[in-house]
Amino acid sequence: MSVLLWLLAGLVLLYLGANWWLGTAGLVIATGVGFWLDGWHWLSVFIGTALLLGTLVVIIPSPVRRKLISSPLLGVVRGMLPTLSDTEQQALNAGSVDWDGELFSGRPDWNHLLSLPHPKLTEEEQAFIDGPVDELCAMLDDWSITNERYDLPQEAWRFIREKGFFGLVIDKNHGGLGFSNTAHSEVVMKLASRGVSAAVTVMVPNSLGPGELITYYGTDDQKQYYLPRLAKGDEVPCFALTSPVAGSDAGAIPDRGVICRGYWNGQEVLGMKVTWNKRYITLAPVATLIGLAIKVYDPDHLLGDDHDLGVTTVMVPAETEGVNHGARHLPMNTVFMNGPTWGDDVFIPQEQVIGGREMIGQGWRMLLECLSIGRSISLPALGTSGGKMACLTTGSYAAVREQFGRSISDFEGVQEALEPMAGYTWMMDSARLFTSGMLDRGVKPSVPSALLKYRNTDLMRKVVTNAMDVVAGRGVIKGPRNFLARIYQAIPIAITVEGANILTRSLMVFGQGAIRCHPYIVQEIEAAGMDNSGQAVRKFDGVFFAHIAHTSRNVLRSVILGVTGGRVQPTPGEGGLRRYYQQLSRFAAAFSVLTDVSLLTLGGSLKGRQRFTGRMTDALVGLYYASASIKQWHEEGYDEATRDLVEWSLQQSLYDIQSALYEAVTNFPVKPLRWPLKALVFPLGVRLRRPDDELGQRVALSIVKEGGAKERIPRGVYHTEDPEDAVGRILHALRLARETEPARQRINDAIRKSDPDELQDIEMLLGHQREELLDWAQERELLDDTQRERVSEAMAAMYDTIRVDAFSKESLEALAKDSIGRLELVERPKAEDEPMN
Repeated sequence: MSVLLWLLAGLVLLYLGANWWLGTAGLVIATGVGFWLDGWHWLSVFIGTALLLGTLVVIIPSPVRRKLISSPLLGVVRGMLPTLSDTEQQALNAGSVDWDGELFSGRPDWNHLLSLPHPKLTEEEQAFIDGPVDELCAMLDDWSITNERYDLPQEAWRFIREKGFFGLVIDKNHGGLGFSNTAHSEVVMKLASRGVSAAVTVMVPNSLGPGELITYYGTDDQKQYYLPRLAKGDEVPCFALTSPVAGSDAGAIPDRGVICRGYWNGQEVLGMKVTWNKRYITLAPVATLIGLAIKVYDPDHLLGDDHDLGVTTVMVPAETEGVNHGARHLPMNTVFMNGPTWGDDVFIPQEQVIGGREMIGQGWRMLLECLSIGRSISLPALGTSGGKMACLTTGSYAAVREQFGRSISDFEGVQEALEPMAGYTWMMDSARLFTSGMLDRGVKPSVPSALLKYRNTDLMRKVVTNAMDVVAGRGVIKGPRNFLARIYQAIPIAITVEGANILTRSLMVFGQGAIRCHPYIVQEIEAAGMDNSGQAVRKFDGVFFAHIAHTSRNVLRSVILGVTGGRVQPTPGEGGLRRYYQQLSRFAAAFSVLTDVSLLTLGGSLKGRQRFTGRMTDALVGLYYASASIKQWHEEGYDEATRDLVEWSLQQSLYDIQSALYEAVTNFPVKPLRWPLKALVFPLGVRLRRPDDELGQRVALSIVKEGGAKERIPRGVYHTEDPEDAVGRILHALRLARETEPARQRINDAIRKSDPDELQDIEMLLGHQREELLDWAQERELLDDTQRERVSEAMAAMYDTIRVDAFSKESLEALAKDSIGRLELVERPKAEDEPMN
């Protein structure tokens, strides 16, 4: 009994997460009770005492444990821990950990999730979105912008400057609007619903650029001079990071600045000669202030003893001699200003370093911290906007488009495409708001920002592709009537920029998160790197055994929650989501165990196991988006009108988590661990399924039929019922179709009941002659004069929704001739040190 009670007490205390002194007391008491129940038999006392003493040596911090266990282990662990490059170390030091840390811990506190402050717009922010943002949207004609102007109209550029769109997040003290990150996200989302080019034009100066960097790191002089000019649009900024040969490896940028003396405004000053070659730089063709990420060198030691000073961010006025810009890239037929910029030995003074001389070499950290903000807002908002507009337009189109006398939304094949459109858009919007709420709380969410950018742009791709399948031929014909083509063409841009999705998924999210969000691994790496062996052992001793307890507890939790389906896990009771909380807790524990096992067994080779890290990213995505869906529904008061959307999102997320973890353990890089891990994570096998057809049908029709979800999903995007507008045409027809549905249904019913001899004539009327069909209906007293007029208007509008644009030969020849005349390739002279392609 002493052994049994010792074991049971240890498991219970481990599961509950008891600290070492409570664990000691519990084990002593349990073992003592076992002695008593065994009648103090000598064998029970001997074995029980040996087990108890051995356990106490391990769990009680002491010099004995450090000498006998920790010191030898430290030498072994040093070779197993992942190594970090300088840029990776800076990446870990930048940003902060929030709900992502809870998920990596394996024990997410759901009550804490529900208690987190949720973002709300101020009256001033809402007024701006309902006022100037709507006004700007009304100015935009996407067809004209992308096929005739190759630019925003001048009145839009002027309006953007005058109304402060470039200064959304600049403090009011410096002339900006001082809006929250959530307001910034809402502005971008609404603008993107009208045109990608306008959204990108506004979002880039407010996400990553000199303005944001100066706000956080600039000197007082830089703030006083530049921020008011940026806020008013007197300066148009861009920020140039991407170099052709470096790609996504920002640590390998060849662009450089060499410390030297030179002349600036007629005076000799200390500064640097900057040489750069950047591409894909948004706003570069029109920028007046170019931000650059470069590596700085001091060969003459004018600043100190170091030669390599590190990545630095600088500002170069565009009119400076030697600066080349103005040529344009055309990204997938969107026409936001984007192009290359380059310069050779362009001299700038050191006051053009963002933050001044003391921030030389701090550029990588600055960029990472600001990227975690901008990447959480711009592209996730654009992705959500694409999903919302696809749901709004395609759901409405499916409602009014009729074949075989029925709305195509009644066809199960169409519903199968509409279903994930609605569910994924809810997930995108929930995650967008959840993450912007982090930003507004002062969090710099490095891991969630990368995760959100990857997933929202990927889900946008899925949603818009499904929308194109539903709209079919109506969606592939180019012209001003097409409401899907532009966002469909823009998908690869969102997938690629701000960290290509392939590398974001396979390298960044889990690779950084496994270390950054782990409660102990960073401290272990620090201990392993300490020069003083005594200090290293003491630090390692304090962290390593806490790590072991953490891992052991999650192993135990994973098994128990896996066997019970999570039913022993306490959860919040609101919303009837208990089973979802329990399953998410179960998978969070399993995810944490797999994280620890991979760090322990793969160590430094983890970065090269990108299939595994990609699958772990997918599991984390599921946990994060399910959390966001729950949080958003909680904040909306558990509205029953959106329950189907929430349950679909949670069921799909759980299925995705299960699939990702199953693939991760089945293909775990260390083959002998595959079956033990499978038994640990899936003790009862793979049991969860996708949402069933009944739920899927309700979710699909939620963006077709009138109701709360139909209004909720597109909330925050711009739309009109103007029948001359691509989107307005669909919404106008939908309104008329709904108003006349009873009368049109009477006509359809009468047609079905008609004599076979009469049916052929009716089919001809249906195909070609609307007014003759209405005459036929009136003869049978199916309509009165007023109803006839309204039905005729509705039928005309419904037919108008399926019309596509057609162009004369002459107009296409003129367009081609004009385009050829305007487009001229610009070649950049090759620098001496630039490799040949």
